[in-house]
Amino acid sequence: QVQLAESGGGLVQAGGSLRLSCAASGRTFSRYSVGWFRQAPGKEREFVAGISWIGGIKNYADSVLGRFTISRDNLGNTVYLQMNSLKPEDTALYYCAASWQSSGTYDYWGQGTQVTVSS
Repeated sequence: QVQLAESGGGLVQAGGSLRLSCAASGRTFSRYSVGWFRQAPGKEREFVAGISWIGGIKNYADSVLGRFTISRDNLGNTVYLQMNSLKPEDTALYYCAASWQSSGTYDYWGQGTQVTVSS
């Protein structure tokens, strides 16, 4: 089992940057794939970026490709989301989630961190 806690959200102007962190508990964190998701008011939750547990394979939503970068530090039990060139449409509550190895199912979720981008 793993527990997740996001941090790093805040208010930023369009064009600015933020780095989100997802800190995990548990000794087997390196065997979890991790994803970042977001949910804006009145919209469904959407996938933003993911990194696999083996090989560190990364994938991104088209809307953030080239602007966001996901990375992980297994020794520090942390996954990061570097967000550059932020747009007002990136405003949302951002969550990280963990999926055991390559199960494809995200079983563990954090509480979220708010990102607000002003125009």
